[in-house]
Amino acid sequence: MFEIQPWNPEEYRAQTRKSSLIVVAIFAVLGMGLSTLAVQLFGTPGGDNLRYNLGGVIAGTILTAAILRGYLSRQPWMAAAVYGWRLRRSLMSITNAMHCVERGVAAGDPPAMRLLRFYHLGLAQMYRLDGNSSALGQMLDEIDRHKASMEAKGLDTEQTRLHPGWVEEVKAAFPARGK
Repeated sequence: MFEIQPWNPEEYRAQTRKSSLIVVAIFAVLGMGLSTLAVQLFGTPGGDNLRYNLGGVIAGTILTAAILRGYLSRQPWMAAAVYGWRLRRSLMSITNAMHCVERGVAAGDPPAMRLLRFYHLGLAQMYRLDGNSSALGQMLDEIDRHKASMEAKGLDTEQTRLHPGWVEEVKAAFPARGK
């Protein structure tokens, strides 16, 4: 389950810049170091060592990803980046089923309406965190209309949690056309 958490946009951007720079530095050291090591061990002086350089960069990428996933993602200074990644993944899971969600909302289905409300709240937060006020401004009318229709049905509009089964439930209830 994913839950939308309050974040200060300036603090979020500062933390994500810091964590991005650290990950890039780790990748640069590993990629260049492993490329140099591969050329030293297997290359020929003055020869074509592209495959060894490329192999070192690929190994550096894989090693950086493993370090990021296994160790760095649990560090406190990575919290903002991990949160942003999880928020985007949650929103993408809904985006991939948006045609089903929209059909459910049009039919007045409460789970679909809750899912769209979570999507709106998550997308609004993502835009605020990224400093994209123009995209948020374009969505406000749609967000307000949907919130009003939920209130008219007596549904809770504070949908800050995405339950794992919601997307699948709506997809099953309102399958894509032609299936």
